[in-house]
Amino acid sequence: MVNPLHAGRRLAGRMVGIQLLIACVLGLAWWLVKGPREAAAATSAAVAVALGTALMAWRALGSLRNLGGSFGQWVVGLLLKWIVILGSFLVIVITCRLPSAAALSGLVAACAANWLAFRMQVS
Repeated sequence: MVNPLHAGRRLAGRMVGIQLLIACVLGLAWWLVKGPREAAAATSAAVAVALGTALMAWRALGSLRNLGGSFGQWVVGLLLKWIVILGSFLVIVITCRLPSAAALSGLVAACAANWLAFRMQVS
């Protein structure tokens, strides 16, 4: 018997793991190409996406106690995810004054990890 809640949790864990891996790789690449400020911007943005994804998964896939409102839980989780991502991006670019191109590359690369996690075949 397939448990969709368990499958969703596995997918969310895989997404967060891939996003954190991308954050490390992207940060290292920016460090080697440009320097530490760009690496910090790219890594911070990618980690913010991973944090937003984890928050969404925690909110949407929290428990079985309220299956009737699961769509509402998913919508609330999605809103929280984008509030975290956009808020973190603004803090990175405006408050910390880190390069916006590097931060945007981290954000886009970590969001593209969702596509990769969905495409992975897991047995």
